[in-house]
Amino acid sequence: MGTDLPDEADVPPDGRPDRRDDQTGSGQTARRGGNQAETRSHEECYNDLRAAEAKEKSVAAQRITAEEQAASDTWNEKVTESRWMWTEHQRKWPPEERKPSGKPDDPPGTWHGEGNRTLEPADNDRVEAACDSIADRERDKISPAMRAIESQDPDRHLVGLDDRLKGRDRIKEKVYDKMKEFVDFSPEEAVSSVSDTIRYTFKYRETHYTQGVWADVGLLKEQGLELHTLKNSWSKDQYKGINSQWIEPDSGQRFEVQFHTRISYEAKQLTHDSYKRLRTHQADKFEQMVLEAFQKKVSADVPIPPGAADIPDYP
Repeated sequence: MGTDLPDEADVPPDGRPDRRDDQTGSGQTARRGGNQAETRSHEECYNDLRAAEAKEKSVAAQRITAEEQAASDTWNEKVTESRWMWTEHQRKWPPEERKPSGKPDDPPGTWHGEGNRTLEPADNDRVEAACDSIADRERDKISPAMRAIESQDPDRHLVGLDDRLKGRDRIKEKVYDKMKEFVDFSPEEAVSSVSDTIRYTFKYRETHYTQGVWADVGLLKEQGLELHTLKNSWSKDQYKGINSQWIEPDSGQRFEVQFHTRISYEAKQLTHDSYKRLRTHQADKFEQMVLEAFQKKVSADVPIPPGAADIPDYP
């Protein structure tokens, strides 16, 4: 019991096992008839198997790296042209200096923004207080949760963290627009309707993008965060990426999470000023056409990760 006995076919007439086996050098001993007798321990077999798997993964990783490097090289060539195009655009349409607005008799604490937007001192103070609360929630709750999620996958990272809080002037512009559209909105309600006062961006390798997005949506939910909306723009011609809105349930705070590859993130950064100029209606109709053509060109140069366009919108 517990001892391997030689098969009858392997026992010579004198009753003793044949000792003329050839060592194969692979941890196995050659038997008559071509059978191999395993001489390695379980641990040795396991280690050899792991080494073989590691070698296969290394070869696959080198192939993936080569594919990604080729895509990166192509993008680097095309983005050089796009940057030149944007430089030429700025030469033809120089950025306008923001002119100070307001009147000498404005009460202290009055806020003025682009497009003659104005908040009276009382409303401005309430918006400032709401922004302070947002900053507290970001620091105490949301960013720690996002850092915990980031730590679970070394193949992607949070980027642009210095800009995770939207600028207060931009928040106030949106608040002004909301209060003008919905006259019964309080300053606090208007602030809470701004979905990206806090925003984060995950950046992935192209080959890991789709599975990474699915995994991180799951990890966000495991942190107790509630998915509000998800918009997939990989099939769009002006912007490539996925934007999602989430809610921290204890405070009701909304925040944004974007999902990008390295190249789609660079494209977003390159077209940001163009998007801003279109958003603020500073361009005439001809410049609008130029800006839209520029954004379309940059977006067309962004490679779409396998399966990315199939991630569904929510809801």
